[in-house]
Amino acid sequence: MDTIRPELEIDGALVARAMGLDVAAFRQLMDDGKITVLCERGTGEDAGTWRASFYYGGRRARFVVDAQGNPLAG
Repeated sequence: MDTIRPELEIDGALVARAMGLDVAAFRQLMDDGKITVLCERGTGEDAGTWRASFYYGGRRARFVVDAQGNPLAG
């Protein structure tokens, strides 16, 4: 079975702000593999959306986005 995995891009400044980090620190932590990301595909009435969760230490930033990575109000 083929799994569709679009390449989602979420604005790093948005994620950094939500995690209480400046953009440069966020990018360095991502480059160093210190921030982990979990991306989940919506099903049923949530089909066509994705939930991206970013984790660093005890911090978490979670976004529901469309297939282009645009955050959705929720």
